[in-house]
Amino acid sequence: MLDTAIVGLGWWGKTLVKAARDFGAPINFVRGVTLEPDTVRDFAAEYKIPIGTSFDEVLADPNVKAVVLATPHTKHPEQVKALAAAGKHIYCEKPFALSKAEATAMLDAVKRAGVVIGVGHHFRLMPSMRVLAELKEQGAFGTIMHAEGNYSHDWLANYPTDSWRMSAEESRTGGITGLGLPVLDCFRDMVGPIKRVSALSKARALKLPTGDTTAALIEFENGATGTLGTTIKTPFRWRIAIFGENCWAESVSETRAIVRRAGKEEPEVIDRPADNHLGRNLDDFAKAVLGRGTFPIPPAGILQTAAALEAVFKSADADGAWMTV
Repeated sequence: MLDTAIVGLGWWGKTLVKAARDFGAPINFVRGVTLEPDTVRDFAAEYKIPIGTSFDEVLADPNVKAVVLATPHTKHPEQVKALAAAGKHIYCEKPFALSKAEATAMLDAVKRAGVVIGVGHHFRLMPSMRVLAELKEQGAFGTIMHAEGNYSHDWLANYPTDSWRMSAEESRTGGITGLGLPVLDCFRDMVGPIKRVSALSKARALKLPTGDTTAALIEFENGATGTLGTTIKTPFRWRIAIFGENCWAESVSETRAIVRRAGKEEPEVIDRPADNHLGRNLDDFAKAVLGRGTFPIPPAGILQTAAALEAVFKSADADGAWMTV
């Protein structure tokens, strides 16, 4: 088992702990850190996690071999660098960083320390997305020409406007940080690195300074094109479609994919059982630390996705000007 600390025990930190436990990942949470310990007493008791408020105590604890970070995005750079210097393996919740420069410095620190880095890009592991990945592995698409993605919902709209998740510093550009980022990661996994983007962000319903709706046009390094859309004020929608010369396939929910092959009159609907893909991602990280495999997203992929996210920010700030990743 991997003795691990969880830093950040808001709703998502709790979700990570539960997902790891339910999946049976070889993770033993031996410490929890939160700035509001009174709000997690019952949870900590249920999962038998000692709770404290000091990040520095985690750094100094020789019994903590790995740390799961579920903290505000802007805290990730300094926390990751400090953990790496302390020799701790790190699973960092997405977004890993908000700029290419930050991500580069973080990954350099990880490399110097020789620790494992994992990032919470778990959407690519959803059953429906694995259907698309299998088609790619089989060569079913042929040349991939285009990708379309939209991840939208109104859950974030229910957060108080003074919440860190709604701040311009933490969540720039109309839902891209929380919602568009998983699409960017799936695009990179399915199509390849992104070369440049042109994005617009607008405040349509919520009138937030960060905007509530973003659309982006994407060019991949291999010449393929893509479009991405997201809004934080509409009912739930998830869709990623990959268009190849021989077939197209789309993930329309966690468990359902639709495939249309050349020469076939009707598309094929493929339903897979729901599973704990978040727990699987944590399991991949723990097994990489324990020497039983490698984390499926290499540092170069982590960097590319962070750089693409920053390019969307910059383009939206420049009213849609093309930005190189």
